[in-house]
Amino acid sequence: MILEFPWFERQFDFDLPVWMYPNVLERLRGTPSRLEETLNGLTAATLTRRQDDEWSIQENAGHLWDMETLWAGRLDDLLAGAEYLRVADLTNQKTYDAQHNAHALDSILAAFRRERLAFVRRLDTLSESDVTRTALHPRLKQPMRVLDHIYFVAEHDDHHLAQITRLKRMFDDSR
Repeated sequence: MILEFPWFERQFDFDLPVWMYPNVLERLRGTPSRLEETLNGLTAATLTRRQDDEWSIQENAGHLWDMETLWAGRLDDLLAGAEYLRVADLTNQKTYDAQHNAHALDSILAAFRRERLAFVRRLDTLSESDVTRTALHPRLKQPMRVLDHIYFVAEHDDHHLAQITRLKRMFDDSR
């Protein structure tokens, strides 16, 4: 099996042409459905099982929801002409504090879908000049356009979906 590369060690080349914006936006639009499909039929025990200090499947799903506030805030930063994007909490304290394993999966999925689709609706209204606005990403130390921001979000989504799939393969006894 190919091991995933740690998220915080990833580097990005933000060189997508502007015409890719609708394609990347579709990845964001589809994440709630892909997440729901991946989790469909899993038992509560499988969803909330942890391996060492790793997040459970359900905690990974909750983390995707937790990040929506940052993604929307960074879009605000870009559209307002900010020089720098707001800083993320690299400790992910919001996800730890949320105790997602203690909540119903349906409520996590519904909240994520609601927040993500609100984000996508905002992105649907942008012009080409909006999509090419830039600000400096605080951790990566490189300029990021709105297009790059949503690509970054899509990559983050897929990183956690891959984590979920790996955990599902390890823990799901119903297969």
